[in-house]
Amino acid sequence: MATDRPWDLQLVGGWQLHRGGNPVKVALRQQRLIAALALYGRQSRTFLAGLLWPDSSEHQAAGSLRESVFLVNRTLPQLLSSTQDPVDLDEHVSVDVREIKVQAARLEEHANPGLQQSLLEAVQDAELLPGWYEDWVISEQERWQRLRLSVLERLAKQFLLLGRIDPAMEAARAATTIEPLRESAQRLLLQCYLAEGNNAEALRAYQSFRIRLRQEFGVAPSPIISDLISSLLEGSDGEQQLGRSGGRG
Repeated sequence: MATDRPWDLQLVGGWQLHRGGNPVKVALRQQRLIAALALYGRQSRTFLAGLLWPDSSEHQAAGSLRESVFLVNRTLPQLLSSTQDPVDLDEHVSVDVREIKVQAARLEEHANPGLQQSLLEAVQDAELLPGWYEDWVISEQERWQRLRLSVLERLAKQFLLLGRIDPAMEAARAATTIEPLRESAQRLLLQCYLAEGNNAEALRAYQSFRIRLRQEFGVAPSPIISDLISSLLEGSDGEQQLGRSGGRG
């Protein structure tokens, strides 16, 4: 039975398929079909053929899909559902992307620490199908990045509320790595530095963000983010002025 040796599909960090804990080799053409089903769910053969072979004629694309489905069924039994059209993965297949999305949907204010930590580890360094450059994959990668950003920012807020500065910092840094000019992520990073009393690093982070924002878009940070460290900025200006005065003396 399928549940005796379950299939585990990994798309985050690279394509991998395991059955019963053992890695399984799969040809690239079949990898693409399986990945598409994992990301899009149950789909008609017409949709899958057009998605995976966009440069082929309708007849050729349908033939390529038919061959791929046949090979998957022959070499990877019970990975696909028994339906011929639409095509889908078997209900017992575990897909990491789907599981992370389920966990993210459960993430609420004051969520349990186990879920928070598990999600942080799952999305912190989690590129979707790295090295895949087809248009449909790139579209899914962009959607995945938006989900990661949303989850990381929510985690940073929750960790800050709980006074857990270290994981809050990890989440905020990961978010700013994905989108360095995303102000909401930078604001959370500054809040983390301030919460741990690291005023110098908060100033450096703010100045770096301000410079990059000016270079890229010709704008300054919003008052919301500037107000966070306004007192530090005033102190920094004052110290600089004192330093210049001392130099002249």
